[in-house]
Amino acid sequence: MKAGILHSVVLGLISLGCIAFAIQKPTPIYFNTPKNWPKPQYDFSNSPLTEEGFQLGRQLFYDPILSKDNTISCASCHLQATGFTHVDHALSHGIDGKIGTRNSLALVNLAWSKNFMWDGGVNHLDMQPLNPITSAAEMDETLEHVAFKLGQSPKYQRLFEQAFGDSKITGQRILKALSQFELLLVSANSRYDQVMRKEAQFTEREQKGYELFQSHCASCHKEPLFTSDTFEYNGLAVDTTLNDNGRFRITQDNRDKLRFKVPSLRNVQFTFPYMHDGRFKTLTEVVKHYNSLGNDKLLSNPLAEPLGLSDNDRTDLVLFLKTLTDNDFLFDPRFSFPKI
Repeated sequence: MKAGILHSVVLGLISLGCIAFAIQKPTPIYFNTPKNWPKPQYDFSNSPLTEEGFQLGRQLFYDPILSKDNTISCASCHLQATGFTHVDHALSHGIDGKIGTRNSLALVNLAWSKNFMWDGGVNHLDMQPLNPITSAAEMDETLEHVAFKLGQSPKYQRLFEQAFGDSKITGQRILKALSQFELLLVSANSRYDQVMRKEAQFTEREQKGYELFQSHCASCHKEPLFTSDTFEYNGLAVDTTLNDNGRFRITQDNRDKLRFKVPSLRNVQFTFPYMHDGRFKTLTEVVKHYNSLGNDKLLSNPLAEPLGLSDNDRTDLVLFLKTLTDNDFLFDPRFSFPKI
């Protein structure tokens, strides 16, 4: 009898050992901050990066199951080859042919951001995907129903188990997985970066454009992130159809009327159309707009002072902005549509 009990105990321990072996711990990913870059804003201690979490987030990012009618994914508005934004229309599109009220921001270097959306309505990356998922003009879905739909999929049950240790699918886990994918969307190897690392050189005209950028643009588009993560008024007249007052919608402070988040200029060559409402299609139009300012007392500094750029100056500035293109980022297979 005792021998039988002992035999059963041994078999039980072996079975538990097999289960523990089968459910392997997630593989940690080290987040590499590029040399001379500031410390990220994101607190990784509360959500350590793992390969399994990243791959789950990647699957979710490209899956239209996040939308009410299973037709719109995150990637519908955030295409990798165009800097993780859309380029074929001014305003974001949603299910049933619905049109949103703003141009989509490019998803890049999000670990260094503390404000999200054009008006800063979200202050944590883990919560950012909730806006498009629940927006009636975009995915028009609920997080609870997304979790239910994912729970019907053996593939997602397996992916959640690999990422979190069990197959339980919750809204919080969905958001954290999406964050894991988005946190690794780091662009830091453009020709500008190579010049800063003394691995390449600007052409004469690009150098001139860089000097113009430092004089007229760098106070809002601060290197190396090329954004200040602040909200500024840049002289754009309000679109009377959209009536978008920007940051004011969140703060109700009159000083925030028509102030919008300063977007990063990384990969700006491919993130057209530009501005919160996508009103400009080319970088030349953008530079011409800023060159025409200077008489509006509400303008953010240094825009209050006329730029006075010549035709050659404007061309040189655009040539510099194109050095911010990071082809490695735009075509990195780890960020592309997953095959599984």
